[in-house]
Amino acid sequence: MRHYGIIGFPLHHSFSAKYFNEKFETSGIDAEYSLYAVDKGEWMKGERLKEFLESLDGFNVTLPYKQAIIPYLERLDETAEAIGAVNVVYKHVGYNTDCLGFMGSMQPLLREDDRKALVLGTGGASKAVCYGLRKLGIIPTLVSRTPKEGMLGYDELTQEVMEAHTIIINCTPLGMAPDVNSFPPIPYEQITARHLLFDCIYNPEETLFLQKGKAQGAMIKNGMEMLVGQAKAAWKIWNSDKDKHTINIG
Repeated sequence: MRHYGIIGFPLHHSFSAKYFNEKFETSGIDAEYSLYAVDKGEWMKGERLKEFLESLDGFNVTLPYKQAIIPYLERLDETAEAIGAVNVVYKHVGYNTDCLGFMGSMQPLLREDDRKALVLGTGGASKAVCYGLRKLGIIPTLVSRTPKEGMLGYDELTQEVMEAHTIIINCTPLGMAPDVNSFPPIPYEQITARHLLFDCIYNPEETLFLQKGKAQGAMIKNGMEMLVGQAKAAWKIWNSDKDKHTINIG
């Protein structure tokens, strides 16, 4: 039997076990997929982590380890290296399929006047989103509670900034179940029908971030299609007969 799984914390929201175990069953593959919730304060190191990685034939990585996993891998594929974050591992090689899932979900929603995007958060998901946006011809600007050079703080989101950035993407965990009453602190009153709000969260289906944008007339999209897209790409990596895998980004 082959063994797969996902490492992250928390994992109560994860759809991965159900999705992949059903695919293994319908495909007649003798394999199982498990959840490995590892608290950030108990992040495995050294030989323990090495043994864990070697016990799996392949695995997914989610927050908060999409960047922390990199030093423990033999190499990254070209896309993961460019992004600086990993969400899929196979044969000690790190890949990033988040960008594929995001681009596939975002591209049909783009309008002619969409040129700039605000990306809320600076973690692994935001790195994949920024990479995907650039590939789609959109200029991303990161927004953080502790902004560094080239970023904006939430208190800098003026009316002028909001008008210039017609796409707003939530890459933070704010609003994710069970903490459904939280939301990014942006000036929602300045959102209009010209805006598109995209949330990488898929549980709940409509976060408060999306609800507040919808109330202002904005187009909204949650992260379910992005999630399924990245999972399909991970499946192809794990079930290819080739020793070397390449993720093609348009």
